[in-house]
Formats: sequence, structure tokens, C-alpha cells
Amino acid sequence: MTGLTEDKIVLVTGSGGGIGRAAAELFAAEGAVVVGADVDLDGGAQTVDSITGAGGQATFVAADLTDEVQVEALVRGIIAEHGRLDAAFNNAGINDESRPFTELDQRDWDRMIAVNLTSVFLCMKHELAHMAERGQGAIVNTSSGAGLTPAPGMPHYTAAKHGVLGLTKAASAEFAGQGIRVNAVLPGMTRTPMIEGWFESNPEIAKYVLRSLPGGKLGEPEQVARAAVWLCSDQADWVGGVSLVVDGGGLNH
Repeated sequence: MTGLTEDKIVLVTGSGGGIGRAAAELFAAEGAVVVGADVDLDGGAQTVDSITGAGGQATFVAADLTDEVQVEALVRGIIAEHGRLDAAFNNAGINDESRPFTELDQRDWDRMIAVNLTSVFLCMKHELAHMAERGQGAIVNTSSGAGLTPAPGMPHYTAAKHGVLGLTKAASAEFAGQGIRVNAVLPGMTRTPMIEGWFESNPEIAKYVLRSLPGGKLGEPEQVARAAVWLCSDQADWVGGVSLVVDGGGLNH
């Protein structure tokens, strides 16, 4: 342990698995008190068990992050329990199967935007309100390589992840003078249950994607988690409004 987030109170959304779980575990290993949030109750509990079993501190709150009432209650509960919120990693998100643009149903569009974009807005709204009162804080949002280039057959995912970068830049510009840093991480294809499920449902696209990746392999959740933890730490105290691509250089190929 190097103590990058020693004694910080950190919220991690989407903590039930994948990048969220890896980040929650690393935040705790670096000394943070972690509050995880997810709709996946079993996954969230498993993450807490993993952290506490290793000697760290973590709790879990079941929450639908597309519901502002639940988001407000989540943030308010953290402050009531711990007195403050130092950092947040807004990471919750979903994927979907690829399909032609003209065959995308509005129901699927609405769900994608709600989970991958609106939830980030709602979390930031209530996190920022508290952090502004204290005059300090750090937020990292999970976008994607699809925040810069289109994901094949996924216009709704692409739009949502581009939107996350817009929210990140807008919040950074507004709150930089108030001691709050807002940044984004943009993972490339990462070995998570979500991506593995997408590969299984889109085998031909998966073959193409794997061939395009550096070394022909997926990234690991821990590699993205390290970037998020660093951005939330005081070591990154002069970094704001950044969209940090974590993909092994894949976008440069």
C-alpha cells in the first residue's frame, strides 16, 4: 500500500463487478473508505467482502442511479455517515448488442442514455453540490474509447459516452476555481463481464475487434482502476478536465 487515497471517503458506482470492483478494491488498498453503489446486490456484497477480507473498509448501497431520489439519498447518506465525500468514481454503465442504426429501438436508446449518461449527470449534480460547500473534491467519470470514435453498430452507446466527456468538461470548467477536479477515463476494450457478454452475442465483431487491439488482447480492469485512483488522488492535484485514454495505445493504431 502506498496510501494514494489514505483516509479519503470515496464513492464508486458500478462497484458490483468489472472496472468498478477493481477500482473499489484498489481505492481501499490505497487507504480509502469505500462506499460502493450498484443495482447488482450480490456483486456489490461480493466486492465489500473482498475488500474487508483484505483488511480494507467498505460498505455497499443498493441504488438505481437513474433515479434522482435514490442518488440524492445515496450522497446524503454518505455525508451523514462519514461527514464528507472526498472523491467519486462514476463508473456505472451498460452495454448492448450491435445492430444497424435504423433498427435501434427508442426503448433501447432511452435505457442506454439513462444508465450511461443521465446517471452520471445525477451523481455529479449531488456530488458537486456537497464538494462545492467544502471547497474541495475529485470526480472521475467513466467514458470509453467510444467517447472519441464510434463503437461499431452502437450509436446509442457512442452518443452516451461522448456525452460523458461533455459533462466532464462542463463541470471541470465551472468548478475548477472551487477546488474541485473533474476528469474522465476512457477505457478501451477491457476484460469485464459486460464486454465478454457483448463478445459472445457479437462473435464476428468480436473477432474484428480483437485483431485491432494492441497485442490482440483485452485490457484488464485493474489497469483502468489504477488510472482512476490516481486521478482521484492528491498526486493529480493539477489535473482537471482531462479525458485520459486507457487502452494500451489502441486508438493510435
